[in-house]
Amino acid sequence: MIHTDQRNFAPGQPARAGPPLHSLIESPGLFAISPGRSKPLAASHGLSEPLRVSDIRQYVYCPRIVYFNYVIPVPRVTTVKMEEGLKSHAEFSELESRRTLAKYGLEDGTREFRVQLESRRLGIAGRLDLLITTASNVYPVEFKDTRGDPGLHHKYQLVAYAMMTEEARGKPAKAGFIYVIPKKKIFKVTVDETARVFTRKIISAMVNIIRTGIMPQRTRWGGRCRDCEFRNYCRDA
Repeated sequence: MIHTDQRNFAPGQPARAGPPLHSLIESPGLFAISPGRSKPLAASHGLSEPLRVSDIRQYVYCPRIVYFNYVIPVPRVTTVKMEEGLKSHAEFSELESRRTLAKYGLEDGTREFRVQLESRRLGIAGRLDLLITTASNVYPVEFKDTRGDPGLHHKYQLVAYAMMTEEARGKPAKAGFIYVIPKKKIFKVTVDETARVFTRKIISAMVNIIRTGIMPQRTRWGGRCRDCEFRNYCRDA
């Protein structure tokens, strides 16, 4: 079954009226971009290398992760959880290559795994888990080895990949999918204009952190700090 993204990705629930997704993230004051048409970020951010698409997920989870990765890089340790996640991705990709596309609601299409993408226009680069291409559309797919349902940090990472695949392949990406491996559930994410605009704002906010060197506010959700690898550095700051 494919679950549709209704604010918090709750499976099986009907659509409900409510605040836009971008209002459910962090304080709007964190974003250094004004409404209106944006300039190509790669031409304006002045960074020597593109940002990682995974940085978008990290920023939405907690803006300080971007700060500790780029402004004052600290030693990072590969945890058992990270190693298990990489192994799970590899094993799942192998199984996925032998399955049909019916579970995505698609009759046919071609699949490419571990697709390397870079967008000069957005100033980001990353490796997409799976790209499904049909006659008229492209569909980015991300595999997540998470205990819960996808969050907004997963959604906006996928939206960024959708924008990148459009640029690379010249076909529209109106939707994408997040496959939660432990639950064997697929969540469909609609890639609308609101999500695209907000993804650009996230990229701009990350660039602002790196250029100014100013530490942003931490996430409002204290529970996210418990297992954070930057917890000690963040507390000292």
